[in-house]
Amino acid sequence: MEPRFRFQPRVFELERKFDWPGALWKLRGHRLPILLDSAAGEPRCASVLAFDPLPVEPQCRDRARSPAGLRELWSQLSPASGDPVPGPFHGGLLCALAYDCGAAGERPVFSGPEPWGQPLFVGGLYVDFLVRDEVQARTWLVLGDGPLDGREPVAARFERIAAELRAPPRTGPAQSGAIRRHTNAPTHMARIESLRQSIARGDLYQANLAHRFSARASGDPQTWYGRLRAANPAPYMGFVRWGAEDGFEPAGAILSASPELFFEYADGVARTRPIKGTIARSADPRLDAARAAELLASEKDLAELAMIVDLERNDLGRCALPGGVRVEGWPTLKSYSKVHHLMADVVARLRPGLDAFDVFGALFPGGSITGAPKLAAMDRIAALEGEGRGFFCGSLGFVDLRGNAAFNILIRTFLWREDSGGELSFRVGGGITWSSKAQAEEHETLAKAEGMFAALGWSAGAS
Repeated sequence: MEPRFRFQPRVFELERKFDWPGALWKLRGHRLPILLDSAAGEPRCASVLAFDPLPVEPQCRDRARSPAGLRELWSQLSPASGDPVPGPFHGGLLCALAYDCGAAGERPVFSGPEPWGQPLFVGGLYVDFLVRDEVQARTWLVLGDGPLDGREPVAARFERIAAELRAPPRTGPAQSGAIRRHTNAPTHMARIESLRQSIARGDLYQANLAHRFSARASGDPQTWYGRLRAANPAPYMGFVRWGAEDGFEPAGAILSASPELFFEYADGVARTRPIKGTIARSADPRLDAARAAELLASEKDLAELAMIVDLERNDLGRCALPGGVRVEGWPTLKSYSKVHHLMADVVARLRPGLDAFDVFGALFPGGSITGAPKLAAMDRIAALEGEGRGFFCGSLGFVDLRGNAAFNILIRTFLWREDSGGELSFRVGGGITWSSKAQAEEHETLAKAEGMFAALGWSAGAS
């Protein structure tokens, strides 16, 4: 497809004391903001806040629910000479895809509808964005020059946006109501036992089973995201807000404190980093260290990780050179504000002619939030959960004009809708194997939920 737009970047470095956390609120008047926020943890490298995407044809946007559709959308923008662009994103496609898009090239997995009817894809092509080097604490404003979509010249656009960014920091009022748990503990544990019976029959080896919470939440989602970021920072956080004016309905937002990399791709090499294995942290340093050691020694959690690493090796093998897949850092323990996790890297060198979209198609949805075998696990998840997951366990990230890519997995993620004053919802889950104990798995989901409750000031006493 012939590109419709050309990106000629103009780059402006902002003052050293730039208020990065406040930028999302200050630019709230811009269309379809997408934030990739490396707020804390490892690796903490760079963040991007993009806004005002280029106009694309609705039918092209509607097809962007598959790797082929994403590639078609991405191909409408091409680079042109301009200033060197700092950071990981050099202009291009930024988007979120829902878990319910399913596995590319495979039979569909049928589930109930996603409760809020949110779209399967949100995003677009971006040439205006902020880049934040988190190591050096430097920030740049990147603006697209040339005849793009009739937007004002770069000089005027810079002055207007710079004035918005210099405004005093502030947030709006926000208040949450009582929490509703949509699947009570006995029902969730009964579902776990049903899943264990499926595993005993040999239908599958493992599946990630989740349940949902929701609450009324007045205030704008940018304010809620600021609270989430302050209380529960993570390396792969993100924010998206959309509405009818952006071509996506109903209006909504994603607020993610994800610790998990789905995949990254550059120079012919792809890397995925599944998380499998969780234990709650303790405020007592000695007990906390003991819990970390317990997780590293847990046969059940190591078996979970091994199964998913093997699944990811097979998935990446569909794109890789013969013998081109390897595992690194198995197992690695990482510690976050409320939990310890186990993870490992699966790395592949791709065959010539393949790219980030092929990697996306081979891996999506991530194995850590489906199970093994993937389609069998997705079938059982759909049958037991009884509703679509929407953006939960989907992915948020970019493919830029160089073909480089990075996406997270949307766990520890709130969904927001503008309904009756506002509502927030989130899901928590865990990997179930034959050796799982229903009570322990129930407690693990609540340990994961604790950080979400604390981030937004909710009481843990959900009904």
